[in-house]
Amino acid sequence: MFQTFQTQSGPDHVAERTKALRALMTKAKLDAVLVPRADCHQGEYVPACAERLQWLTGFSGSAGLAIVTKKSALLLIDGRYTVQAKAETDTDVFEVSLLPRARVSEWLLGALGKNQTIGFDPWNHTAGEIARLKAALAPKKIKLKPLSKNPIDTLWGKARPKPPANPVIAQPLTLAGRAASDKLADIQARLKTDGQHAAILTLPDSICWLFNIRGSDVAHNPVVLAFAIVPATGKAELYIDPQRLDAETRAHVAPVAKLLPPKAMAERIAALKAQGKKIRLDPETASFWFEMKLGAAAISRGQDPCILPKAIKSEAEIAGTRAAHIRDGYAMARFLAWLDDNATSGTLDEITAVRQLEAFRRETNMLREISFPTISGSGPNGAIVHYRVTDATNRKIEPNELFLIDSGAQYQDGTTDITRTVAIGKPTDDMKRHFTAVLKGNIAIATARFPKGTRGIDLDPFARRALWAIGEDFDHGTGHGIGSYLSVHEGPQSISRAGMVALQPGMLISNEPGFYKVGAYGIRIENVVLVTPPEQIGEGERPMMGLETITLAPIDRRLIAVDMLDKDERDWINAYHRRVFETLALGLDRATRDWLEQATLPI
Repeated sequence: MFQTFQTQSGPDHVAERTKALRALMTKAKLDAVLVPRADCHQGEYVPACAERLQWLTGFSGSAGLAIVTKKSALLLIDGRYTVQAKAETDTDVFEVSLLPRARVSEWLLGALGKNQTIGFDPWNHTAGEIARLKAALAPKKIKLKPLSKNPIDTLWGKARPKPPANPVIAQPLTLAGRAASDKLADIQARLKTDGQHAAILTLPDSICWLFNIRGSDVAHNPVVLAFAIVPATGKAELYIDPQRLDAETRAHVAPVAKLLPPKAMAERIAALKAQGKKIRLDPETASFWFEMKLGAAAISRGQDPCILPKAIKSEAEIAGTRAAHIRDGYAMARFLAWLDDNATSGTLDEITAVRQLEAFRRETNMLREISFPTISGSGPNGAIVHYRVTDATNRKIEPNELFLIDSGAQYQDGTTDITRTVAIGKPTDDMKRHFTAVLKGNIAIATARFPKGTRGIDLDPFARRALWAIGEDFDHGTGHGIGSYLSVHEGPQSISRAGMVALQPGMLISNEPGFYKVGAYGIRIENVVLVTPPEQIGEGERPMMGLETITLAPIDRRLIAVDMLDKDERDWINAYHRRVFETLALGLDRATRDWLEQATLPI
């Protein structure tokens, strides 16, 4: 119902399609073309009609960029997709390389001569991205030319899927916690303070949060693909096909926003430009098209004004998140008990595990969607950080290995994201040593106390210290923000080496240190945590915030090297397991409750 499994797409048609693209480039007098994995909303996930990178290269990952010149082609991906990209594309056509930001301009400077021209779709690149690229290419006077029509769309033709047009629904005030009118009033007050006439909103989750609406235009994310303009005074404007809203949802939106068809937006932006007023535009989230149409003189650059208030959850959203995680805890307990009963038989595989976990979540009768494609990694597949099982890669869950499962659910009252690593049979001493180092990092984050102004970058070393002590580390962030029945990856906060945003009470964030032994196993322990309000600690003079663990599921005791934990760490894991059992026990069948009681015994 929610997750499909396919054989990796492979390199078929890549050479033919790249040749056809080069023919269009010649006709348009272009020396190179950029093909990003992006759409006009710049979200992490895109609808089928915007999967242009996959159509051209075969690569199906969630982040990447292709650059095609007349004689060469490059597919840039991040480290999650190194193996996948090489399997899915034609490496005789595309060189596959990792994607540090500087690499794009460096490669273009090396591949192109002076005064040559690069074509790009102005809808599919942010204003900030194009500004940085222009500056980097200036020494060779390489020009960036916005195209009136995307060349991939021309080649794709009638086979290209239609844009999504799914129904829009209202998110009840009881779950949102704040009326759209209140949110708009705050945004408008900020615009007035900043001397801005209006703000243009392009991010679907910002728009859904602001108007308390939800949809299903993008897989796993309950968002509506729309645009909005919020004036400093008066009604907002929501650019979406009005036919997508039924009478109830129209009545919900009508007091705060005018419904306008998307084709009316260009004319409205032209009118705003003509007024000579300052329009707020986020260069890191808005497509270059908006900057091109408004002109530099009309733009007041600033962060999307919904991003920070969306991250600070209302009391109703926090209550909903707690309820969602209890419900998800029932499903996880049933799954982990089922896995323990069946895994050592050698008959289970990664896909079977994904389907069974999804079935347990469906049986809550509250599941709307999974929050991302489940990562189900047995043995060496668990060491691929963002591994996505396909029919071609599906592997048996074998005895005496580790099994990593990273999954989440979308319930109308909350979004979940949880990873557990399970011993199948008897773990080795190395497995236990690595697992316990990861666990120590998870506990260090969970028990951290910190003053106002603390950023994710300040906490990130807490998660790594135990791994560093044994000469190990992990190459991803420790935690990302999480939405409230919205995107499972939500900014602006993160716990990472790039986490420069101060944590504030009410923010939800993941706590997921890991360890990956390539070719052998992967380990990750992930819980969702809530930033708590500051409070005095003993006789200390500075109030300290903390993190409350919201996720409820046992951590595999068989993998814990108890002698590596100090007393406080042992006390934490025992208290956590006691809370897991006491919270979930009464909602479980007898067999699962008995299993959970054993799984949460003190260490």
